[in-house]
Amino acid sequence: MITSIGYAAKSAKAALEPFSFERREPGEHDVLITIDYCGVCHSDIHQARDEWGGGTFPMVPGHEIVGRVERVGTKVNKFKVGDKVGVGCMVDSCRHCQPCERSLEQYCENTASWTYNGMLQDKKNPTFGGYANNIVVNQDFVLRIPDNLDLAAAAPLLCAGITTYSPLRQWQIKPGQKVGIVGLGGLGHMAVKLAHAMGAHTVVLTHSPNKREDALRLGANEILISTDADAMLSHQGSFDFLLSTISAPYDINAYLNLLNLDGTMVFVGVPENPFTLQAFSMIGKRRRLAGSLIGGIAETQEMLDFCGKHNITADIEMINIDKINEAYERMLKSDVRYRFVIDMKSLKP
Repeated sequence: MITSIGYAAKSAKAALEPFSFERREPGEHDVLITIDYCGVCHSDIHQARDEWGGGTFPMVPGHEIVGRVERVGTKVNKFKVGDKVGVGCMVDSCRHCQPCERSLEQYCENTASWTYNGMLQDKKNPTFGGYANNIVVNQDFVLRIPDNLDLAAAAPLLCAGITTYSPLRQWQIKPGQKVGIVGLGGLGHMAVKLAHAMGAHTVVLTHSPNKREDALRLGANEILISTDADAMLSHQGSFDFLLSTISAPYDINAYLNLLNLDGTMVFVGVPENPFTLQAFSMIGKRRRLAGSLIGGIAETQEMLDFCGKHNITADIEMINIDKINEAYERMLKSDVRYRFVIDMKSLKP
């Protein structure tokens, strides 16, 4: 076994603290990765505090992992020692169900092995995430980071990047289409960059006028203040696509009414309470409402290559790992622009 160190929540709602644990020795298809940086996702807070239920403790969060290959198994043929690599939200899946065979491992019918707060495919051993010094992953779930991307700023691509890229690709966003990004946080700022790079006329919808300058800097063509009733009315029936990245409560009908004929709204943010949906918001212009969950491994690599081509990374604030609890509190106050990334050199034995 490999001795690992990291930070863990020992119980639901407990502060994260130093934690020692063991990872398996790399098997013949495994890659041992030294973690250089790990992004901090809002879902880390939800799970570490067991707000979604079903948490397994002690829990080492983190699924925006980047680093370098330290060791490879005897049958690994995709990576070599020293390669810049990443690990996202999954470390394995059953490989044989219909979604897995379609490279949609995130929808594995036998449950994917999530990078943390999950189980390996043996259904016996828990997974521990990237707030740690190393990780062992099957090569099929390891991703190659383009050489031109800053490694730390690339870390959030492994969740925030693919979460927003996948719906933009699945709904085939094209140059000239009018695309609205609802919310300008960790997810939203990535969506703006990606939609802009795809050639869309990109509009940020936010209730915060003070985000105007940032929205334009990130690539938005316009900003629409969602609390301005006249402005919202002037945009009704004009959007081809809306991507909602927010988790705060909102009137979904007000946004659906912005869509044009056959327009689609996709949500990747998860509000705490159910939506109240009015049928006329949908049927008047044959509108569609859908959801999306991260992306499969092949699509995640496609996203990374796209980001490499267009030199896209996240806007980050680097922290030492002993500031993680403070970072959680700041995230809850939206006091980060736009993603915390942990420098793992700050992790001490």
